[in-house]
Amino acid sequence: MIAATLFFVAMTSVIRYLGSNIPNIEAAFIRYGFGALLTLPMLIRHWPSHMAANTIKLYTARSIVHSAAIVLWFYAMARIPVAEVTAIGYASPIFITLGAALFLGERLRARRIIGIIFGFIGTLVILRPGFQDINSGQLAQLLATPLFAASFLIAKKLTETENSVMIVGMISVGCTILILPGALYQWQAPSPQELGWLFLTAFLATAGHFALTKAFHAAPLTVTQPVGFLQLVWAIIIGYILFDEAIDQFVILGAAIVVSATTYISHRELRAGRQRANL
Repeated sequence: MIAATLFFVAMTSVIRYLGSNIPNIEAAFIRYGFGALLTLPMLIRHWPSHMAANTIKLYTARSIVHSAAIVLWFYAMARIPVAEVTAIGYASPIFITLGAALFLGERLRARRIIGIIFGFIGTLVILRPGFQDINSGQLAQLLATPLFAASFLIAKKLTETENSVMIVGMISVGCTILILPGALYQWQAPSPQELGWLFLTAFLATAGHFALTKAFHAAPLTVTQPVGFLQLVWAIIIGYILFDEAIDQFVILGAAIVVSATTYISHRELRAGRQRANL
């Protein structure tokens, strides 16, 4: 999980460096196209002789939600600081908890509700509506966050029956296919340098997804999720050193509230899981 945070923040730094020189949907397509090429040989080697219908549905659903999320994320990365994108993304476990209650029938106990409320308070501190205009980059990342949460929930479900090569390979191929029409519509020829940077993002993202999937295999989300908060530390450092991004005290304060809320929810989920196991 620590390796995953390093790979992902390195990838976000490259996207931030590229900015909005090419359309975000085209950049997303090229990144996932390179990712598909990197994983295709391993995907072919590990392709099962038979794939259950439910597994196909899960792969398809994940590709759809992840494609929408990644296009929104690329848009946000070109317009707001790296640390702010990362901090808003920390609301993902809040949406995971809500999604589990709405779609999986899990009960929302009082302590979980308190954690969710504080998570949203932290997000509001980061965005500061009424005190500053919520720009399009913040809105894009706010919309991407629940979609990423859904993608990660599906990925965790897939780890029960599928190996990490299939999970990472299928998301790369699925997103490439789904993003292609929009990329063709807005296509403008990228320079060789831009292609090189986007290939690097594909390598970093693919490595990050492998590390993340390995973490999902090794431990429950309640254990791995708090470690993922290290990504904010790397994002603040890189944003300050490489992009001269000011360290926003409200972003740090809001992120601290969200981190505390999600860590509390994770802790409660872990304890509840242990209690169910002992019954």
